[in-house]
Amino acid sequence: MPAPHIRTARPADEEDLAVLDRATWSALHAVAPRPQPPYPPFFDERHRPEDFLVAEAGGRLLGYIRLVPPTPLPSNAHVLAVQGFAVAEEARGRGVGRALIRAAVAEARRRGARRLTLRVLGHNTPARALYASEGFAVEGVLPQEFLIDGRYVDDVCMGRAL
Repeated sequence: MPAPHIRTARPADEEDLAVLDRATWSALHAVAPRPQPPYPPFFDERHRPEDFLVAEAGGRLLGYIRLVPPTPLPSNAHVLAVQGFAVAEEARGRGVGRALIRAAVAEARRRGARRLTLRVLGHNTPARALYASEGFAVEGVLPQEFLIDGRYVDDVCMGRAL
């Protein structure tokens, strides 16, 4: 697989991103139920194309990461948050996720952010290891915050300085 090219999403990416998002749904990381038809639009007023960085190789979208302000408050404007991250099954373990995380860090810096934060489910060991290897530290844990497949799962807050 060639190295992925990372770019900002375009409106024309909507269907491919929606298909990728549904294909990568898993109780390992999702707090919402599995999507069922009829599917809502992938892009809407809160999920704009410019909020997403996408990884593509060979003409295929292999993953995305969504980078947004965590709140609309001016006092919090120096922080950006990862609120959405997916990598196609066939691209996992090939550096696509790492490339997206690094691109998000670079984009956050470009936008003038001083911090980048994210939330990850406590049982998502692969994602937590990736984030830690890219400089994110656990900054808090909300114990048993979600009930997923009959199990209570911690919500882990992670962040890093830029």
